[in-house]
Amino acid sequence: MTRRVRTGRDGKSSESSASELGAYLFTLAIIADTHLNQEEYGSTSPYECNRVANGRTRHVVQQLNRFRPRLVIHLGDLVHPVPALPSYGQAARNFQELTKELRCKLYLVPGNHDVGDKPVAWAPAGTVNDAYLGLWRQYFSDHYYAFDFRGLHFVVLDAQIINSGLDCEAEQRRWLEGELATHANQRTFLCLHYPPYLTDPEESESYDNLGEPGRSWLLRLVETYRPEAMFCGHVHNFWYNRHGTTECYVLPSTAFVRHDYSELYRAEPGDPEHGRNDLPKLGYFLVRIYERGHVCHVVRTYGATVEPGQTLAPGVEGVPSLHTKENHRAPLGLDLRQPWAEIVEIPPSGAVDEFGRKKARNDYPVMALWEMGIRKLRVPVQDVEDLRIRERMRVLRSLGHQFTVYTFGVPEGPRRDILVEHHDVVDVWEVVCDWPEVRRTVEAIREVKAKAPLTAYLSRLRSKDHAPADGSRYYHAIDHGFLSTERGVIEGLLRAEDTASVIDGFVCRVARQASPWVEIAAAGAIASELRTGCAVHVRMASGNPAESFKDDLDNANRVAEALVAAMAQSAPGQPGVDVFIDTFADVDRGYFVRNGLVDRRYNPRLGSHVVRHLYGALSASPHALTPGELRGVGFGRLCTLERSEELLALVMPERQILVERVPAGKTFPGTAGTARRIDLETGHVQHWPWRRSGDELELTPGIACARPTLIAFALGGRG
Repeated sequence: MTRRVRTGRDGKSSESSASELGAYLFTLAIIADTHLNQEEYGSTSPYECNRVANGRTRHVVQQLNRFRPRLVIHLGDLVHPVPALPSYGQAARNFQELTKELRCKLYLVPGNHDVGDKPVAWAPAGTVNDAYLGLWRQYFSDHYYAFDFRGLHFVVLDAQIINSGLDCEAEQRRWLEGELATHANQRTFLCLHYPPYLTDPEESESYDNLGEPGRSWLLRLVETYRPEAMFCGHVHNFWYNRHGTTECYVLPSTAFVRHDYSELYRAEPGDPEHGRNDLPKLGYFLVRIYERGHVCHVVRTYGATVEPGQTLAPGVEGVPSLHTKENHRAPLGLDLRQPWAEIVEIPPSGAVDEFGRKKARNDYPVMALWEMGIRKLRVPVQDVEDLRIRERMRVLRSLGHQFTVYTFGVPEGPRRDILVEHHDVVDVWEVVCDWPEVRRTVEAIREVKAKAPLTAYLSRLRSKDHAPADGSRYYHAIDHGFLSTERGVIEGLLRAEDTASVIDGFVCRVARQASPWVEIAAAGAIASELRTGCAVHVRMASGNPAESFKDDLDNANRVAEALVAAMAQSAPGQPGVDVFIDTFADVDRGYFVRNGLVDRRYNPRLGSHVVRHLYGALSASPHALTPGELRGVGFGRLCTLERSEELLALVMPERQILVERVPAGKTFPGTAGTARRIDLETGHVQHWPWRRSGDELELTPGIACARPTLIAFALGGRG
């Protein structure tokens, strides 16, 4: 019995998208909304964080020089003073002076702060006009144009003049229609300031999107000519849409966050400026161009600044990140318990909108998933029932995500019909079974599978007899999943004549007090022996709903242990074991309080960084990992893995410890060399000498580890 690879309506496996990119070609950078001031620490804005916009831009310029992209595109709002202010010219000159340090070509897109707001009567600043456009041309460039680079065609639009009635609107309209027709067979990228929409092509006009009829005109062109991507700024937050085949991005700002959108999160703003200075949300894109696609990596700047006359500290070697599109081996997934594509009504702020609420989807969960390279996602069947969420699942599957959809028992009626009709969004159907009803459940699964080619995994509800108790106390807790000690039960189920062709895999659970390393290996051994699929759920809370787990280091260690254990069970090209961490975002209220990989504003915690850098260090290699041993080391633990001529040691400290020796493993042949010490919080790499001493590898001097750390030993000097 082997697990099938699911395909969508387009006939493509969700596992195939990473390999479909082809060869890497080059990298470009896209930045947006720098909002430079007319003086270094003075701003026309009343907000404190605006005063450091110049320093933040200076940091970005120097960081880009370190990354060495082939070109940079700025999506507009270069400066903060609007054209009606006398300070506009000085701010424009400051921008020119600061960006002349870039070591590659810079292409500019006009924004509303640069040429005036789009033409609406309630716009808070002056609207676009010929005089303002003249200022733009005086200081910067044409306001719409196109250019080619290495076979790609880039089209820069002036979004502000759409619907304006200015003569240049009609000129741009004719030009764009001809430009797209002429280059219809070329990979094309659109760049403009205002996005056509944030969440829905039919959404009402607001300060943050294009109005009609210009919006429909532009979207019809997108549908007709299918550019590869469209990049927009203006809203100072992240969104992703797919319009037809075109990937549509709204970028964050390098200067400040539009804090009216702090309403997206079920948490109060974490900064004194009420969300405007939410530092982890400041940044830009590095876009990796491949033969058959592109990948957008978000670079979080955290509002870092460089003072005039200063330079960034010297760079350090780092582990490359893998976006979900690029991560070929990603067995660790997340249980999306909280809404992950929620639409929120943003109340009128009185600053940029006043005459109605605007609806916006929170896309920061998606951004966080991509940043970590996560592919596997576990969701309830309600997400398939909801048309809007279901279509969002299809969008994410096209990018490489895989969905495990769970139900309690086998649904009946309309819910069953929807599961059958839309089986294309379901990679694995996980059925949680009340064990006394197992035979009836299996027969019901058989009936569903006769109508749709679903891959079904079975999980066991833990009865009240398994519920945790403490003396006279009773805990309200619902749990499910086989235990690794229940091999006989699993085998009896999967090898029974009436179930072998129905059940494609089983689900195990790892309690908080249990070791993911041990339990995932045990589940993987059962799956391998029975030649079946397997999923493992790793609990981040105990069985006591009143107990909290808010220690980020402890949680990150547990996630790291689960990830390397999953990697050790997942050889390239093989199904392996799907491992799900049950806490993506913080649970900061209610039962089973614990910290997640991200906080409630979907900003990364330590665990997020650890997943990102572990995947970066482990997933790119084509070689299988062989698990070694797990042992205590001071105030912490250490586990080892081996792959082709390399030994890896994951250090999981409870507090800072000194690692001086690592077990040499069973087959690693080296006698001396240089190891790489990878700080899994920062991704920074240092090189460390080692030599063999008996059945151990000795590090001289020892390595101090205060955070999860990966030590990679290779033969000779190749560490």
